[in-house]
Amino acid sequence: MKNRDRWQPRATLDALRARARLYEALRGYFAGQGVLEVETPILSVAATVDPSIDSFRVSAAGSEQHLPHAGHWLQTSPEFAMKRLLAAGSGPIWQLARVFRAGEQGRHHNPEFTLLEWYRPGWDHHRLMNEVESLLRAVGVAAPGPWPRMSYREAFLHHAGIDPFEADLAALRAACADQAAYAESPASPVSRDFYLDLLMAHAVGPRLGVAQPEFVFDFPASQAALARIRPGPPPVAERFELFWKGMELANGFHELSDAAEQRARFLAQQETRRAQGREVPPYDERLIEALDAGLPDCAGVALGVDRLLMLLLDLPELADTLAFDFERA
Repeated sequence: MKNRDRWQPRATLDALRARARLYEALRGYFAGQGVLEVETPILSVAATVDPSIDSFRVSAAGSEQHLPHAGHWLQTSPEFAMKRLLAAGSGPIWQLARVFRAGEQGRHHNPEFTLLEWYRPGWDHHRLMNEVESLLRAVGVAAPGPWPRMSYREAFLHHAGIDPFEADLAALRAACADQAAYAESPASPVSRDFYLDLLMAHAVGPRLGVAQPEFVFDFPASQAALARIRPGPPPVAERFELFWKGMELANGFHELSDAAEQRARFLAQQETRRAQGREVPPYDERLIEALDAGLPDCAGVALGVDRLLMLLLDLPELADTLAFDFERA
């Protein structure tokens, strides 16, 4: 990009108009369903401690004189604040949120992006999958249905030829070599989830949702994140992801509501980050308090709006959906 062109937007006017139409369609859908639109803070005293996601820390000269806490963080998702609203009795809610993730830049990523996130009290993840399909059809995804659903185990057996629940470290590492994911694999074995993530990125995910959007559900319990775990055998996380044209588009959970279990997961994630020599942000104590007060049984999902628009418009890069991507911001 030439210096004299830096002021110009990355997205075309047609793409910007398509984004505006998409937002209008989303608002129309949720209004028709009686789901309340909400807005939550972008800046918080807590951050995600998920080892796979890094947050931006906000600092400024003299900030200690103006901010009541030692540090503030740009949010990677509105999830924690939205769950606090649910615990306060909001009922079903949705949000178009600007979120930030450090180190995520590439063809399908931008450090600042837009998430559509919504929660349905009284629903599980299977019922929410139905609504994800209904919503995407309403905003212009013209694909024959019903969209296929495959368990995580079935997806790995079909596309990688390995059982993700039974394979040991050696078998998973060998499968990575067979699937051209070995180049990213360290010399010495690490964890099962490391290799499963490599296989998902290189062998399974790119082959999902090619003809039409496709759901994958029932992830390993070790990948539960903020989802409930259903007892085995094997125990599984009540979680789903939606893929379209080989790209992950949405991530949904039957939400964990146990405060003690959530705190234990946060502490374990912090310890993982500490062992890796990475920054260890504070976890969200206010979310724990909300769970302790009582989060209704619910399901929630986050959907990447920029990725959706990229696929709807058949654009080569996510940056082509943005008025100003990171390089022009």
